[in-house]
Amino acid sequence: MTNEQTTINRTPLMIVLISGAFVAILNQTLLGTALPHIMADLQIDPATAQWLQSIFMLVNGIMIPVTAFLMERFTTRALFLTAMGSFTIGTLIAALAPDFSFLMAGRVLQAAGAGIMMPLMQTIMFLVFPIEKRGSAMGMFGLVIAFAPAIGPTLSGWLVEHFPWRSLFYVVLPIAVLDLIVAYKILVNVTKQTFPKVDTISIVLSTLGFGGLLYGFSSAGDIQYGWGSPMVYIPLIIGVITLIFFIHRQLHLEKPILEFRIFQYRMFALTTAIGMISFLAMIGGAIILPIMMQDYLGYSALDSGLALLPGAVLMGLMNPITGRLFDKFGGKWLAVIGLGLITVTTFMFTVLTTDTSWMYIATVNAIRMFGIAMVMMPVTTAGLNQLPERLIPHGSAMNNTLRQMSGAIGTALLISVMLNQAIPADGLSGMVEGVNISFMVAGIFAAIGFLLAFFITNSIPRKKTA
Repeated sequence: MTNEQTTINRTPLMIVLISGAFVAILNQTLLGTALPHIMADLQIDPATAQWLQSIFMLVNGIMIPVTAFLMERFTTRALFLTAMGSFTIGTLIAALAPDFSFLMAGRVLQAAGAGIMMPLMQTIMFLVFPIEKRGSAMGMFGLVIAFAPAIGPTLSGWLVEHFPWRSLFYVVLPIAVLDLIVAYKILVNVTKQTFPKVDTISIVLSTLGFGGLLYGFSSAGDIQYGWGSPMVYIPLIIGVITLIFFIHRQLHLEKPILEFRIFQYRMFALTTAIGMISFLAMIGGAIILPIMMQDYLGYSALDSGLALLPGAVLMGLMNPITGRLFDKFGGKWLAVIGLGLITVTTFMFTVLTTDTSWMYIATVNAIRMFGIAMVMMPVTTAGLNQLPERLIPHGSAMNNTLRQMSGAIGTALLISVMLNQAIPADGLSGMVEGVNISFMVAGIFAAIGFLLAFFITNSIPRKKTA
């Protein structure tokens, strides 16, 4: 692999991968602000419109686990071009959609492409960069992952104010087309094909298992449902049962679709757990703070978006720096310091009142995101570095799947705590109390992650000898 790593021109390859990641993540964050405009134009109700968000996450979550299998079945070029092609065609269909059903079809194609792209890009980077440079590469990748959601809601708000909602897709389309053309010209095959047998039962079980859990948790995180709703517990029960069967089947297949034995690598299991906790803390803040600022403190959507912007920008700028620090010093102390900051700042959000200033929220959130930048990419890199090259596609798919799951669980858990612990009789102060307790729960998770970070070992990248 060393010879291949030296012959591949990494700069244009990184541009292609990062552009693909950027449009996939930007696209996911653009739609929220535009839903009222889409509802008015297509004459649909809020519950129907919400499916445009839910279907993207659902299809995305179903595709990610099977990506490891697809990477072993098809060439890197064919898979990336197919995924990017699906995303591009979906974007075009959504832009031209005459009605809701066409718009949904476009979102499904977008999500299918994005679900394959994210773990594939991560795997390609791990295979073309030597171990001692992977931190820097993942840092650049993290910069984009942070910036896309940072500008998404603000860009979306500006576009739908001045142009029709279809402009959201027309903005993404040229970037996707250009990325597709450049990828066709320069992308090389770096993953190894082992041609595993197509196991239809595993694919069905994976779809029902991960899809059921994601749908159940995302429904529980929706304010119009609760944990007692059949829309929540029926998908969760189906998801849990089929996932047990799926895992059992994978452990008995010679070439599983998703290799669960990678959790025998202790550091991979530990860093994956820490990454899930960090993502839960991050996504919880991103969901809870705007709700509180708009509904309880009287800020506009733009003001609440601007309060989160400094944190997202700081996280984006820090990712390449933490990547380089990881390559020199490893991930342990980055994770310890980062999770220490996340824990302290999350508990600082447990004392909010109706008089809490915009500056306090923006500042504490910025320090919190600074901490998350020190944890997310370094622990992901540290974990994947423990795996042999043949297992990196499985590690990448597992990592992305569990991160998606922790985001859905975190959102559902923190929103339900926020609503259930609120005291409506005390007016807005009572509602803010629910927010404080939800951040208390997030803070406990962050503290557990902080303690786990001390157990990270062998995280300093060492050059592998041939």
